[in-house]
Amino acid sequence: MKLYRREDYLQKIRGFYHDTGIIKVITGVRRCGKSCLMETISMELKENGVRDENIIYLNLDKRGFRKIKTADQLDALIEERSAAEGTKYLFIDEIQNVNDFEEVINGYREEEEYSIFITGSNSYLLSGELATKLTGRYLEFEVFTLSFSEYLGMKTFLKKPVSPDLTSEFDLYLTEGGFPKALSYEGADKQAYIRGVIKEIFEKDIRKRVKVRKVSVFENVQRYIINNFGATMSLTNILEDLKRNGCPIRRETLNRYIHILEEAKIIYPCERFDLKSRKSISGEQKYYLADLGFYFALNTDKRINYGPALENIVYTYARSKGYNISVGRIGKLECDFILERNNTDYSYIQVAMTIMNSIDTEDREYRPLESIKDNYPKYVITRNDLIQHRSGIVHVNIAPFMKENQLF
Repeated sequence: MKLYRREDYLQKIRGFYHDTGIIKVITGVRRCGKSCLMETISMELKENGVRDENIIYLNLDKRGFRKIKTADQLDALIEERSAAEGTKYLFIDEIQNVNDFEEVINGYREEEEYSIFITGSNSYLLSGELATKLTGRYLEFEVFTLSFSEYLGMKTFLKKPVSPDLTSEFDLYLTEGGFPKALSYEGADKQAYIRGVIKEIFEKDIRKRVKVRKVSVFENVQRYIINNFGATMSLTNILEDLKRNGCPIRRETLNRYIHILEEAKIIYPCERFDLKSRKSISGEQKYYLADLGFYFALNTDKRINYGPALENIVYTYARSKGYNISVGRIGKLECDFILERNNTDYSYIQVAMTIMNSIDTEDREYRPLESIKDNYPKYVITRNDLIQHRSGIVHVNIAPFMKENQLF
């Protein structure tokens, strides 16, 4: 079977293909493409001369493996497939289906005959025993839904038409989202598929692991966060809004539900950072979606609110490129994003649908960046404007920037 190769992620992992001392942990929201990525790695190994008998591939969500629930059952399953001599490449998909899998994986790692790759759909995989028992012995590779460049590449791979109008294609990407499988469907079927993903996340990644006593209240919280992505929020104002809409909830419960949504990788928190004090601002933050498809699948109004939508795309794109990201405050001004990479490289970003409406609109986007006095790169990102030149700040349009896979 031919698979679309997500080269950005393969490049990150290739250097560890043959490392028997490091467990490769592939995480990401459900249906973002982790299993296909792992299958691609397996195919690359075979293409480079690794024999079939040295590859052990277990998808624990598939029929025939679904009854594997205990550490002993998993151990026996691996052992019976380990007759080959030399390094064996062990792939286990959805490993969190097995209780106490950590002991088994650590045992095989210590034998130094297995290069181990595992996937999990949520942060629970790294929030418990695995993190404590394997400190320094695993690397996490977080996978996101398709970037715009990958979206275009996969449409070509699937022989789907691609518009010559890049901005038009980008608007489609905003509303359709980047779930790889969704590209196989047309029209309303795409949204139906994504709604199914949300239900699957709740059933497999939430209900099985945590107690949600009032499902309707949890769904109200989930809908509220999804519908208000990109807005500055605090627990206090969320509580007030929910109460005003007939959904009173305790502060502790709300905090827990938001944490559950983060663990399931439906949403990502983005903290606010004060550039003058160099400290995080507690109490207020923004939430961005793992994929904009979540918003458009749950809402009948498909009109794009470009401000938060473009911010969300920039956020997930930057995260997929390995940046840490926060919202910046400079006195009374706000910078949409501060990006940090390798603990040394910083970038500052303003995101706007357009800066061409008026000089006031242009000033509003440029002034926060102009008030930052260091020499790190500064960007204004727009949808489809004539490129401006001002104060040494880089102005780019988002579609060509992301199509070309550029870094900040």
